[in-house]
Amino acid sequence: MDTLSDLLRRAGAGDAQVRQLIQRPPWSITYADAPALTVFATLGGQAALRLEDVPSVPPVRLAAGDIALVAHSTRHTISDDLATPPQVLIRDGRKQLLGDPSTHAALEANLAPRTWGDGLPGATTMLRGMFKLRGEAGRRLLAMLPPLVVIPAAPRTGAALDLLAAETTLDEPGQDAVLHRSLDLVLVLALRSWCASLGPADPSWYAALTDPAIGSALDHIHTDPAHHWTVAELAAIAGLSRAAFAARFTQLVGQPPMTYLAGWRMTLAADLLREDAGTTVAAAAQAVGYQDAFAFSVAFKRAKGMSPSRWGRAEAVEAVGEAIR
Repeated sequence: MDTLSDLLRRAGAGDAQVRQLIQRPPWSITYADAPALTVFATLGGQAALRLEDVPSVPPVRLAAGDIALVAHSTRHTISDDLATPPQVLIRDGRKQLLGDPSTHAALEANLAPRTWGDGLPGATTMLRGMFKLRGEAGRRLLAMLPPLVVIPAAPRTGAALDLLAAETTLDEPGQDAVLHRSLDLVLVLALRSWCASLGPADPSWYAALTDPAIGSALDHIHTDPAHHWTVAELAAIAGLSRAAFAARFTQLVGQPPMTYLAGWRMTLAADLLREDAGTTVAAAAQAVGYQDAFAFSVAFKRAKGMSPSRWGRAEAVEAVGEAIR
């Protein structure tokens, strides 16, 4: 499996929801407790997006067909114009109407499944997809992204958005699966488009994924993280000498090959201990390529700041707390 697909899968990016707004201006919506990764797309009309809790990021305007990826921000406002005061506050999945009561009827109208607004001529059509990322893999994915990325309209992303918009209004057997996969497609195409636009001064992780030599080595690590990889073996896969491979890997990935491998193994082990309360330390160690549970525990504590057994207990308590909430 290729590296980006593996990371998206393990981060749980398929656990998603989709909503659509079809509303004439003026309109403004504030999301008060947004998930870690959100996708906005303006299908018709235009919109303005402001991250309330990341003031260092300037507001942006979205034209028809543009996509915005929002990461790290839990409170942001999207509207027809930056000057429009918030009319809707969404918190805990509930909609609170604000401002002029005469506008409330249109803001409450359900036009179709997962779709609301007035649906009248001149309306802006906007899609919002929400990803609930999980565990250390989710945090690793988020660390690769800036708070806000805007991807200009393009034929490939446009076709994916049209499909997602059409499916959003339906309620047929298997609908959730279709929506999740359609939103996954939009996310991956948006990431590809953004990464292809990066310059030399931008994050280099995408250059590592697309580099034939280093990308191949990364794919092998992600396909079989428990294998006893050595620099020499990975260099042979990349078709480079050990020295040339180590230097190029460090340059593109930002850390040496064995450091990356160790960090990825700890990510996998942390999520394994989190997701399965019955996983023993020895089983987690073996799953990520450690034959010695003690050596694994030392490495895990160095990476995560606590022993694997304590990590598992802490995550179990957190999971119970989330279930109660």
